[in-house]
Amino acid sequence: MKSVLYVLTALSVFGLALWAYQENYRTQQVVKETQKLQREIGMAQVKLAVLNAEWAYLNRPDRLRELADLNFERLGLLPLRAEQFGRADQIAYAEDPDLPIVDPIELQAITNIQALGEVQIP
Repeated sequence: MKSVLYVLTALSVFGLALWAYQENYRTQQVVKETQKLQREIGMAQVKLAVLNAEWAYLNRPDRLRELADLNFERLGLLPLRAEQFGRADQIAYAEDPDLPIVDPIELQAITNIQALGEVQIP
């Protein structure tokens, strides 16, 4: 009886050791993937910082003014004036088109049910 117990205990210890071994390697794989993703995120942030710096450099007002002056004849750019700006209430928005009712419901039946108190609409 004791030998069976020893064998079962040894098998359970062996099984738990195998499970711990597999979990260790799975954990190491997940850590490696996480580190890889963090490196990729860091590289993307560096690239984004470089792009933001380039954008700021290319959109300097003095550079844009110089480009506008150089290409004045070809582009026909003019300086902005106060008369060119308007108010929000002067904007003509398109009106919403009247959509046809595809599946009409009977409103009288709904109001009758509400009047009877059978349906409570919050």
